Amino acid sequence: MTAVISGATKGIGRAIAEMLGSKGFDLIICARNASELESCKLSIEQDHQIKVQTFVADLSLRKDTLAFADFIKQHCSTVEILVNNAGSYVPGGVLSEEDGALEKMINTNLYSAYHLTRALHPHMDKKGKAYIFNMCSIASLHAYPNGGAYSISKFALYGFSKNLREELKNENIRVCSILPGATMSDSWAGSGVSEDRIMEAKDIAKALWTAYDMSPKAVVEDIILRPQLGDL
Repeated sequence: MTAVISGATKGIGRAIAEMLGSKGFDLIICARNASELESCKLSIEQDHQIKVQTFVADLSLRKDTLAFADFIKQHCSTVEILVNNAGSYVPGGVLSEEDGALEKMINTNLYSAYHLTRALHPHMDKKGKAYIFNMCSIASLHAYPNGGAYSISKFALYGFSKNLREELKNENIRVCSILPGATMSDSWAGSGVSEDRIMEAKDIAKALWTAYDMSPKAVVEDIILRPQLGDL
């Protein structure tokens, strides 16, 4: 069994890679930093005795996204789990953020998932328990101060995920939108917010596995997770 995870070296992506590796999945992962990819690969292979293949790519670029898809198709016959996790966050308001902010957020947070999913769709395991997980956000549901282009892109990703669910329901491919609130990652480093106030990345990974582990007769369409004390 093979799982594909984009943006897998840090935060939520890394936690998901660790979780699926612990369940016996071979992994194909990508990120922009080659040294971080290699470190992630060696650690997971050592801990879980599975095969991890890596590919250096910036998924804000369509050519890199399609190159990653070609790499996947060359190295496995079918994909059981696809986790569209690659994303970026830059705070700012719609009227005050830098010119081009929306294009950057859309390229990374929406188009990466769109193009990778389209490219891998023919290779999804339609005879097993295939699942596509799209890493949306609480920002997909509610506008908030300084959300700007990021929130717009995550609203769009949620719309993509909903359309995908409808199109694939008769192909034995399940689709789930994951919408986490504040989760510990590099984006919170130095923020001054206590770690006790923020969810752990492994909480998101556990939720993903619970959804996947159900019978193929059931699909979890949305997973919404928030810190116990609410959004920040």
